[in-house]
Amino acid sequence: MNIALIIKEMEPEVAKRGCFITDVSVSADNDVTIAMESEEGIVEMDDCVAVSERFQEIFNRDEEDYALTVTSAGLDQPFKILKQYRKAVGSLVEVKTRDGRKLIGTLTSAEEEAFTLAYEAREAVPGKKKKELVRHEDRFAYGDVNSVTPHITVE
Repeated sequence: MNIALIIKEMEPEVAKRGCFITDVSVSADNDVTIAMESEEGIVEMDDCVAVSERFQEIFNRDEEDYALTVTSAGLDQPFKILKQYRKAVGSLVEVKTRDGRKLIGTLTSAEEEAFTLAYEAREAVPGKKKKELVRHEDRFAYGDVNSVTPHITVE
């Protein structure tokens, strides 16, 4: 199955549900997975069922054997598309950089080529004996990070 065709055919139904597609994968065994996220709020079970039913109307199982999973993009899953970054502006995220740093901060902007993160780091400050929290606002190219995920706080 062709991923571009799946996205093209499924986007209207997904959008009708107030959602957007974050990922589509097709395995060698024709296991199709469509992950989506809600524009606002959460993806409901009814959303997944409606998208699954529409998929089965478009792609006939008699013509092409496949297994289908329609799911919500999980809270613990890395962002995959720019729309996820833009939706998360103003919220806490966890960034794992290619150079091994793990930063937790507020996503302050997301553009085509990069995003900006505001965070604090404990650093040595000239004239001070103890490290102090220093505020940073750094811009990261998407290729400079391994992953960006929503930061989940446990109280």
